[in-house]
Order: sequence, then structure tokens, then C-alpha cells
Amino acid sequence: MISFSGRGVILGGLLMLAAGIAQAQTRPPIQAQTRPPIGGFGSPQGAMIFYVAHGATDACGPGCSDWIAAEGTVQWDTYKRLLAILDRQSGRKLPIVINSWGESNLNVAVSIGRILRDRGIDATVAATEVDACNGKAEADCFALKRPGGPLDAKERLADVTCDLACVLMLAGGVRRSLPAGGRVILSGMSIHNRLAPNVSAEQRESLTVKFTEQFRKYLADMGVEPGLIDLVESNSTAGRHVEIPASEWSKLHLVTPSL
Repeated sequence: MISFSGRGVILGGLLMLAAGIAQAQTRPPIQAQTRPPIGGFGSPQGAMIFYVAHGATDACGPGCSDWIAAEGTVQWDTYKRLLAILDRQSGRKLPIVINSWGESNLNVAVSIGRILRDRGIDATVAATEVDACNGKAEADCFALKRPGGPLDAKERLADVTCDLACVLMLAGGVRRSLPAGGRVILSGMSIHNRLAPNVSAEQRESLTVKFTEQFRKYLADMGVEPGLIDLVESNSTAGRHVEIPASEWSKLHLVTPSL
């Protein structure tokens, strides 16, 4: 089991965020605006939650009917909630199904990926649609999910996007898959300090180099092409997003071969 002191996740409050992708591309739902904070003091709205979902036979793949839904924006304390739900599974290695959006904390996304690899967890990307949420307001649906499930649900594979935080989390999966109808869209990155309003230009430049090198090493450790970070760096400079076509997913080792 991995333990974290906080220092390994965030360096003195300084963190690397993924630039948000336009709503039309990621469909960051109304959840991000209506969900209450779920962490400690200063925790923002829309933070990622984890809950166990249960579906029909083979709902999450051959022989798989139960999974852990990861849903929301990766924030500074998200890894704690992942560890908590994994520890409650009594040794079951349920796959994690990722649906991320917003300006996520990339340092923590990497930590989540390392937790998944350490625990031997598979990862994929989809939206989890909970049956009991049909016809309910988002606040009521959120209240159902927050305790952690299990909840009867199904996966929605169409119209889902894997952003940069999603890619970093997905990379940690022992087996990794992406839905045929999904999209991988990489944004740029930016340095923020959650404890102070400003970061000097000199500090921003040195930290960008530091963090991107850490991300390259992480992807290489996970068996994913580290050159993906070069695309992200160019996006940061140009202020744009780039889509990785499905034909490149296997070449970049974003997905693992089917057994």
C-alpha cells in the first residue's frame, strides 16, 4: 500500500493544473456547478468522487459487473478518497471507470495513477449513469453517490472525453482501455499556488520544467509514450488543445492489448 505525506503530492501548495477544455468538448456537466465541496477547508465544488457501481453481466467488460466510478475534477485531496474506497473493497480489485472534467490537479492525477498501479487496478473511461438518478435533481443524485455505493448503473461509452488528468490516471491502470466512441483531448498546463494568489515568472518557469520532467518519467514508468508531454507543452505555449486520434492510442500505449 502506498502512503502519502502530502509533500509527495503537492509541493508547498504549488501545483500543475490542466487547462480546462471547452464545455462542448468535455461535457463538464452541471455537476461541477451544483455539487457542494466534499473535502476539507477550502475544498472547491465539483471535486472528484468515487463510488461502487453495479451493472448487468459484462456491463464493464467480459466477466465484469462491478466497478468504481471516478467522477469529477481532480483536486488536492482526491487521492485520499480513492485510497478510502479501495480499502473498503475487502481485497476485490474492481476496475476504475474515469470521467474527469475541469482544471484538474495533475500532480494528484499522477499520484492516483501510481496508486492504481500499486494496487493492481485496471482502468478505463466512461460515464457512469446511476439508475436511481433518473428524474432526480443533480443535488439528489450527488447525495446518492457520495456514500460510495453500491448503486445499480450502466456505462455510457459514447460522447466521453479523456482529458489530460484522465490520461495520467488511466496510465496507472494495469490494463487500460478507451471506448471506441471516446475522444482523447490534451490541453496545456499552468502553475498555480492554492495557498497564495501569485507565482513569480521565474518560479513558474522552473516549476514547469520540474513537473513536466516528472510527468515524462511517470508515463515512462507506466509504459506509456512519454512524448505525450511534448504535445502538452506545445499546447501550453499556443493555448490550444490537440486530439489524439483512436488510430494512435495503441502506438502511444494509452491502451493495452486485449487478452
